Order: sequence, then structure tokens, then C-alpha cells
Amino acid sequence: MPDDAELDPQAATMLEAIEAIGLPPSYATSPATARQRLEDFFGGGDPEPVAATTDYEIPGPAGGIPVRQYSPGGAGPHPLVVFYHGGGWTAGSLDTHDNVCRGLVNRADCVVLSVDYRLAPEHPFPAAFEDCYAAAEWAAEYADTVDCDPERIAVAGDSAGGNLAAAVSLRARDERRGVGFRDESGDAPEIVHQALIYPAVNSPAGPTFGSYEENAAGYFLERASVEYYYGNYVADPADARNAYLAPLLADDLSDLPPASVLTAGFDPLRDEGRAYVERLRDADVAVTHEEFAGQIHAFVSMTDELDAAADGLDFVGEELRAAFGTGPTE
Repeated sequence: MPDDAELDPQAATMLEAIEAIGLPPSYATSPATARQRLEDFFGGGDPEPVAATTDYEIPGPAGGIPVRQYSPGGAGPHPLVVFYHGGGWTAGSLDTHDNVCRGLVNRADCVVLSVDYRLAPEHPFPAAFEDCYAAAEWAAEYADTVDCDPERIAVAGDSAGGNLAAAVSLRARDERRGVGFRDESGDAPEIVHQALIYPAVNSPAGPTFGSYEENAAGYFLERASVEYYYGNYVADPADARNAYLAPLLADDLSDLPPASVLTAGFDPLRDEGRAYVERLRDADVAVTHEEFAGQIHAFVSMTDELDAAADGLDFVGEELRAAFGTGPTE
């Protein structure tokens, strides 16, 4: 556990209830079971109302990419957030993060486009990353067709989705510099902000952090599960040093969009999130960091169980409003 911090009582109660069920951990199950577990845990609840939701597909590098568009009320054009769900690149869906996307729509007064990218191990790196970048490109090209402002596009995600948001931001910068996948400068999504919620920005080839040991077990996401998810996503060990897989390992983080980074004290990913904040600051990237010292990984998704989930969404929503120039919430 982190020094000088106490686990939030609501989180402790929820963890005790999960332990009492006596189910095997995710790393001891198949990907299909891990996916169903996440659907069962996060897929229900009482959804926060938004003005409209629409499901459709957009073109992707391997076929159609399912997306869900969440729209606020009022006249547009609205700012647009391209959102990437967590789940260790193995699990997660439009439904598991429906509550988070709804919360961001209402707090940031924006359209949210949630992306149902391909999952590992069936589709290892770079499949998810390529889908997510394609979604950002689509958003930049077609924002006006969904009543959005192409000059106000942000990316956001939690956990593995935070990894993907950071990686998409890196690639967009690289494409403008002519050092991306196409090796020539040209059009790339103009991302005004990256909102990273307890992001997984390291890899098995990166440094070892104290939070991996301090929070190795008992706090929802376990170190063994992190290793399991990376095992699914990283089919080629050489990819573990790829900056688009592990943004923390990038040589250069300059000229990236301003960032907001949320970390949780009782999370094995805590220290890599902190380290990414420092790397961004060293590269003169504007970054706001908020750590919820008493919280666990995925707490922002636990809107029915934890009061702190609303606080986490408030932080991200306020950061997005500031980036979009729409002012504070009332």
C-alpha cells in the first residue's frame, strides 16, 4: 500500500465483497471469461442520462470499427472526445464504459465517441492501436458531420485505454513530423488534449516501479493480471520497446498535446503514471496530475459503488472543459 494513505472505506467494502464471492482471478481464466467478468461487473447499473446515443461503424484498417456516439443537448458544433476503454487490451467494450462516457458528456459538455477496438490475444499489438488511431483520424475528418468542431478534438481513456490515448497522441505528433508509420509529413489529427486515467504506459521491457510490489494483490487490479494482459497484447517481444505500445519508453515526448493524468494510490500502475507525468513535464508539455490516494484501479468506473468515482469524472471533465475553452461546470 502507498505510504501515509488509507484505503477508501467504500473501496475496502467492495473489495471484501468481491473476495467473498471466491472467483478465480482474471489471469487464471480464459480471455472469454475475463471479458464476461468485466461485462458483468461494469455493464449494468443505472445509466446517467444524456441527450442521445447512436451506435454505428467507421472504417478501420481491418474492417469496420464499432463506435458509440454520446451527444449532449444544445446547439453545436460541440467539442469531441475520442474515448478508448480499458480492460488490458483483452476485455472491455462499449457497454463496460458506458457510464464513464455518459459522465464525461455531461461534465465536459461535449460529444464522446467511444471506440470498440480489436482485442488481444486474437488481435495483438498493433491492432488496437491502429484501430484507435484510425478512429482519431476519422473524428478529425468527419467531425462536422456529427455536429462537432474539428478544432476541438481530444482523446481520453482509462488503463489500457489511457495507453492507447497516449499512443495516439504520440503518433499524431510523429505523422506531422514525418516520422510516423507513413514516414512522410502530412495531415494528422490535431489533438488539443489527452486525458489519461490511471494509464498503462510502461511495458515488460521498461523500468520496475515500487507500486507493482506495494499493490501487487488485493486491490482489484493485481500485478499478475497486468502481466497476463501484456502477455496477450505483446505477441512479439521486440514490440515491448515500441513507443506506441509503451509511451513511457519514447525517446522524445516534446510537442505533445497538453495532458491531464489521474492516478490511484492503491494501484499497481500508480508509479508509471507518475513517471509519465514527470517525463511530460521534462519535455515542456503542460500537464495536470491528480492522485486519488485512497483509491484503487478502475475506481472511476465504479459509479454505483464509490462516491470517489464522481470526483474522478469531475476532474477529467473540468480538464476537458478547460482544454475546449468552455469554462467550468455550473
